[in-house]
Amino acid sequence: MLLDLRSPVHKARGDDPPRPPHVEPRPGPVLRLTAENLSIRRGNRLVIDGLSFAADSGEVLLLTGPNGAGKTTLLRAIAGFLTLESGKTALEGGDVEREIGEQSHYVGHANGIKLGLTAAENLEFWSTYLGGSAARTHRRDRVYDALERLRLASLEDIPAAYLSAGQKRRLGLGRLLVADRPLWLLDEPTVSLDAASVALLAGIVEEHLTGGGLVLAATHIPLGLGSARELRLGGSATASTGPEDTITMEETGFNTGLPSVEQPRQGHEK
Repeated sequence: MLLDLRSPVHKARGDDPPRPPHVEPRPGPVLRLTAENLSIRRGNRLVIDGLSFAADSGEVLLLTGPNGAGKTTLLRAIAGFLTLESGKTALEGGDVEREIGEQSHYVGHANGIKLGLTAAENLEFWSTYLGGSAARTHRRDRVYDALERLRLASLEDIPAAYLSAGQKRRLGLGRLLVADRPLWLLDEPTVSLDAASVALLAGIVEEHLTGGGLVLAATHIPLGLGSARELRLGGSATASTGPEDTITMEETGFNTGLPSVEQPRQGHEK
């Protein structure tokens, strides 16, 4: 089953779909991420079996569901960290000479920072590693712009080891701002963030979407994005484009039952 999150799936059932919200034209290349009949195994367990979906430039697709539903597994497979059992993914409109992972920012549960480096040095590393601007001066400008945007400018010379959990998370998210990648794969990006920082992240995501970017995010809490679409994974899977538009997929292909992992509490920075 191909779930096209762009089109009114209701129409196939003869329903009258709600009118989609007005969306201004977005600059930049038109991208489309497609996943066709994906099956993904973790160890001896087939976690995802026969999943298909599509999402386009300017969209954020929220992966939701209980622990063990396959959210992290799906993101890591799209990033190229896990081998597909079967099926295929494609980024139409992207660089045909580069793998999807090379065109993506992947932010996992770990912050991806070196504790012995300062906040600025960590972002300088990511800018260089991810192939940011070739000009060193421009790279440094982007680094300091990112620190300012993430409310870390006053801590630029402080080793990351001395930052709070929320500050470390914001620093880890800083790589999104220092190198351009059209596809963002975010796994629980709000962990350890307070409400103000969640709103800050939502603004950064909205700017990326306005520029023609595409975001897949696994999250247990809302990001406050009015245009977000949802793909709910678990014993049953649903997709929605708004509070009054929920589509049930009768064949989900998901094998849950992975051990539950306790998630940190949200709403305040640690």
